[in-house]
Amino acid sequence: MKRQPITVKVASWSALHPGRALIGWFVFVALCLVLGGAVGTVDAGDKDYWVGEAGRAEAIASEGNLQHKPAERVMITDRSGAAPGTAAQSAARDVAARMKQLPEVAQVADPVRSADGTMLMVEVTMKGLRLEAQKHIQPLLDETAEVQKNNPGLRIEESGDASVSKGLDSSRDDDLATSEEITFPVTLITLLVVFGSLIMVGVPLLLAVSSIGAAMGLSQLISHLVPDAGVGKSVILLIGMAVGVDYTLFYLKREREERARAGGRLSPEALVGIAAATSGRAIAVSGLAVALSTATLFLATDIIFTSLAIATIVVVLVAVLSSMVALPALLVLIGRRLDRRTARATARGKRIRAHKSEELGRVWSALLRPAKNHPAATLLVSVLVMCGLALPAFGMHLRVLNTATHSRAIPQMKVYDRLNAAFPDLLAEHWVMVRDNNPGEKAEVRSALNELAAKAQADPMFAKKAPRLETSPDGRISVLTLSVPHNLSSPQAHDSLKELRQDFLPETLGKVKGAEFAVSGPVAQDADYLAHQNDKLPIVVGFLLLLTFILTLFVFGSATIAALGVLLNLLSVGASFGLVVVFFQWGLASTVFGFEDGATHAIGSRVPLFLFVILFGLSMDYQVFVVSRIKEAAQRGVPTRQAVIDGIGHSAKVVTSAAIVMVTVFASFMFLHLAEMKQIGFSLAVAVLLDAFVIRVMILPAALMLLGNASWWPSRTMRRAQRHATTAPAGDPTALSPAVRTHH
Repeated sequence: MKRQPITVKVASWSALHPGRALIGWFVFVALCLVLGGAVGTVDAGDKDYWVGEAGRAEAIASEGNLQHKPAERVMITDRSGAAPGTAAQSAARDVAARMKQLPEVAQVADPVRSADGTMLMVEVTMKGLRLEAQKHIQPLLDETAEVQKNNPGLRIEESGDASVSKGLDSSRDDDLATSEEITFPVTLITLLVVFGSLIMVGVPLLLAVSSIGAAMGLSQLISHLVPDAGVGKSVILLIGMAVGVDYTLFYLKREREERARAGGRLSPEALVGIAAATSGRAIAVSGLAVALSTATLFLATDIIFTSLAIATIVVVLVAVLSSMVALPALLVLIGRRLDRRTARATARGKRIRAHKSEELGRVWSALLRPAKNHPAATLLVSVLVMCGLALPAFGMHLRVLNTATHSRAIPQMKVYDRLNAAFPDLLAEHWVMVRDNNPGEKAEVRSALNELAAKAQADPMFAKKAPRLETSPDGRISVLTLSVPHNLSSPQAHDSLKELRQDFLPETLGKVKGAEFAVSGPVAQDADYLAHQNDKLPIVVGFLLLLTFILTLFVFGSATIAALGVLLNLLSVGASFGLVVVFFQWGLASTVFGFEDGATHAIGSRVPLFLFVILFGLSMDYQVFVVSRIKEAAQRGVPTRQAVIDGIGHSAKVVTSAAIVMVTVFASFMFLHLAEMKQIGFSLAVAVLLDAFVIRVMILPAALMLLGNASWWPSRTMRRAQRHATTAPAGDPTALSPAVRTHH
């Protein structure tokens, strides 16, 4: 007897023991949530983000305990617009006194008046490192709020890395809640249209939500091995809802199709076994493909991409597990209920309307007609359209999306802007870190640093603010802070960094023997991060293309299908990137969607690499599901051209439904405040639409029809199947495990 796949074995056990399977699944979900909540999440620290020269600079500063300390600025202005008077000065003293008493505070500076005289600013330096400060910022915000309460005639606000980060996190949480409010109703309506039954609608939502919950808990546990960069929750919700519903849809539609074909002759257990042997296997394969594709992000050696990869892999594998364990059990229970209802109706003499088998339908017949009747012309036109959409991608401009690009609808960003308008010298800084490896050169190092400071002050690209020099107690480590009065992402800020690194440093510290130096700071960190990503991009993309080819070759045994899959995925990704450039870099999103300029005119540096990997993985979902149906027909001896029509016809409705759900989930992220999430949501939504309605309906069938039997090269099994038609009917119960067939 042919050995049964693991998907069939697990589904068979679940079908025969539905109660145990469901209890086991929900116990697993509960354990993940409880254990994850108990141990909490380990967040990535400052060291985890070090890359390039900026990372080397931070390592030097860390050795002398001179890392940049997080600072909060409390701003005091008169609501009337007048210059701060006695009341403002009194409030500034109150702020300083309160802050000095807090254990989280290391130092409080004297109040400083802005150049235009309209604002008093009190700078508060916190203890610890930048990323740690966010956890301890609330007491400072509380004291600021208390001073504001006592001075209603003044406007007293606080801004800094920690308070802005806290505000962004709060906004992100609110956005995710809004996204859920949009996603769930639309998903519910879509599923209701597809299945026409609230019970069947509840199954995909239940499994998707439970999978997301389990993945959340597991990601917290994994963070103790690999720290989380703070993006995991968003990705689990984004990907989990999409694939969780999709995988359930694939399984449900196959079970209903086999139920209609059987006409009551097969038990619910047998029907589930057939679905497991077909769609269940496709789900397992596509889930594994998504996980392996996403794993290429580890090659980027970047904590953010590592967190993205872990979150995606965990939620996809959990969704696959739910489709193998919980879904068959639920379908058996629902099937038994349907059988009992049918039996009661029959006993009463009531005529039961027979299930209709899955048919292509008018709409899909019309959509497939061009590929069926004119494959060459359809292929040519479709490919040209996709290539045309992809052309703008060659002009893609990447930049790190920072505080300059965040939505100004977030209150903390408005406060940030008011601070920088009054004190432009705070916009950006360069930190020159120096290690003196020759103890006898301390005087030379100090002289070179003084010369460097003088050069910077005389240069118009740097602020006139006096540079700040700090030195470790042993005198070996020094940090010189140079202010830049330009926006973090501005060309002027990056030009000043380039001049500092290429001209000023070689002319000063570069002449001191034994001096090791490097530049960090917000601008340098962004520049080095982008350069690091650009260096890793070819490696990740190369491995991804190779892996996709190998996986597809392994699944279908066809080099032709594998090569075609890679090319189609490239078309889908390229077209998606092109539209992202048009809408965001060219600014069309501002016109069409009313997005702020901060979300446009440049593409987030992490967006292309993340999207390339995720889109390749998601495209494999449709590729595996559609081509599996085509291969099923071809293995029965159906000519390849007809097998293409049959396979796509049987999968058309479920692919459409899955695409609508995915597009809904992804599109909801376009309305979040963070520009990067807008771009990711838009790209994914567009790519899924193009993949479902152009790639799988126009290009794939046209290409396979033109290739004919060459589609299956070099598979001898498929060539033999095409030569000798088999008599085994679709949905043959011999596909079932012995346990299920015995039960039937």
